[in-house]
Amino acid sequence: MNDPFQLAVLNAAGRDPRQLFPGAAGEVDDRVHAPVNYHAYAACTRGGFYREGAELPAGQKAVLLLLRRDLKPALLALKKLKEQGRTVAISWKESGLHQVAAQLAEPKTMALFQQICGLADGALSSTGDLVPVYRASGAEAVEFIPTPYPVEDARWDFSCPLGGRSGIFIGTREFEVPSRNHLAALALAKLAGEPVTVFNVEGRKGRQRLEALGISQLRILEGRLRYSQYLREMAKHRVVLQLDRSGVPGQVAGDALLCRMPCIGGDGAVEQTAFEETCGSGRSLETLGEMTQVLLRDDAEWQRVVEASQSVAGQRLSFTAVALRLQEFFGRLGGQ
Repeated sequence: MNDPFQLAVLNAAGRDPRQLFPGAAGEVDDRVHAPVNYHAYAACTRGGFYREGAELPAGQKAVLLLLRRDLKPALLALKKLKEQGRTVAISWKESGLHQVAAQLAEPKTMALFQQICGLADGALSSTGDLVPVYRASGAEAVEFIPTPYPVEDARWDFSCPLGGRSGIFIGTREFEVPSRNHLAALALAKLAGEPVTVFNVEGRKGRQRLEALGISQLRILEGRLRYSQYLREMAKHRVVLQLDRSGVPGQVAGDALLCRMPCIGGDGAVEQTAFEETCGSGRSLETLGEMTQVLLRDDAEWQRVVEASQSVAGQRLSFTAVALRLQEFFGRLGGQ
């Protein structure tokens, strides 16, 4: 009988410490990294997240190697992993289109990336948009597998009754990244005439910008919260609104899934998968504004959108579903 498939995610010379996920998502614990983003690939397979190749168990066959702006640690790690007979797929840790473009702007970095693509067994893309980038750079086997969310785990259900929800939660925070369209999202929320909650992570300058918008029912949360606190704040609202066009994996929509609420706008991988009817791809601001108005007032439509997104998430984004896809992918690469 074969051993259960487990994936090791290696962020060579990174900051996040080693973290094992024997209980998959596990209990909600803000003292450690939440089982989301690239940690989720490890967690859904009950594997581990590592920052040194030497930390990997001797029998660990399948490895997802993360790439950062400085590609030298990843290249060294890749060579060692291949010498040890492991099967290695690569993936950009910061995988928004604007992020990858910035990372590959230097010719030397592009050359290193192409070398890594040629040495790796394959590439796992957390967004569909990056698939052709990996292929054009020499990766022979490339697959888009979205980052999973533990929607099937009751411990990660942050929902609250619809009657206790009100207003709009703005899912983005960055004024300085043009593709986030943060200002436009706030302007669209203002037109709805409902209470709006937004985070300010830019101190006095950020608060002045927000107050200058003249949103009469604006609630500003200063700084950052622990992940579970952040989700509980989000779940107090009727909808999450964003206009991000960065081509990201889609944590805003993933958080909305954990809060059992609609996500409006955005073109991330999770948005397009779970919220196909309300995502920003191919829709005008006017259309997204109309959707916002409906979901703020129509309980039946709100419930329908939530149920539809949960159904899709269960089939395509849950820990169970993504773990199976990872096993099949690494199986084709020779990992199991």
